[in-house]
Amino acid sequence: MDALKKYKKTQLALRNGQDKEEIWVALHGKIYDVTDSRLWKNGKHYEHWAGQDLTDELADAPHTESVFEKFKQVGILED
Repeated sequence: MDALKKYKKTQLALRNGQDKEEIWVALHGKIYDVTDSRLWKNGKHYEHWAGQDLTDELADAPHTESVFEKFKQVGILED
């Protein structure tokens, strides 16, 4: 398996569905591509915005982190 590319938070922020076509979110240091999800159209999912780390917001979600298993991991978030 190829090593995943590392991205800085500023690079992740550009994948918000507005600045670039990709819609990415991070969780526990992993970056997922949610571009094709109907729930992330235009980079917004309820009160959450793409292009950021959602780890701290997961506790408020009505689902567990297992929902991210259906999305492709495209990178690793650098500290």
